[in-house]
Amino acid sequence: MIPVSNPSKLSILEKFVMPRLATISAQKLIKILKKDGFALDRTAGSHQIFYHPQKNIAVSVPIHKSRDLGRGITKAILSDAQIDL
Repeated sequence: MIPVSNPSKLSILEKFVMPRLATISAQKLIKILKKDGFALDRTAGSHQIFYHPQKNIAVSVPIHKSRDLGRGITKAILSDAQIDL
């Protein structure tokens, strides 16, 4: 992290230093999970639950065909899946 004397400038610097996570479709996120070793475990309504047997982790991906996933939910799912950005 860059040391900054004025905390209000931190958000301005973060915009230049840290790129924003793009919004992606659920299908693209599922491809990322499958590449990492996750497999579809079950479907519950409009969510698909993926399980990684070695990591012993389950993550839920909301499936809404007409909408991309937001940055926050994408980051949370990748974090829960222990996938570094």
